Amino acid sequence: MTRSSLHLLKGIGYTISTASVILLATVSWEGASKSPLLIACLLGGAATSIVGMFCRWLSYEIEKRGDEQQGSVTEKRPVLGSPASSVNPISAAGTPRPAP
Repeated sequence: MTRSSLHLLKGIGYTISTASVILLATVSWEGASKSPLLIACLLGGAATSIVGMFCRWLSYEIEKRGDEQQGSVTEKRPVLGSPASSVNPISAAGTPRPAP
């Protein structure tokens, strides 16, 4: 499974969870509507659950974009110790060595 399809699956999962919260809140509304405190708890609980799922999804989105940007930078930059590099990776001071 590709990284993109995993990201899509996470998004679908959070959408389903949001729908679940809305359905459960709808079913609970009749009992909660008898007390202002219960209404506040029901709406607050549903809202915080949905906001929490959005934040988790957003963190995956930010992480995905960071990985994509880091991947493009890594492809352009040579890795230390590779034949194209003239710095000895074992040297703590980064003393140059002659290029092969």
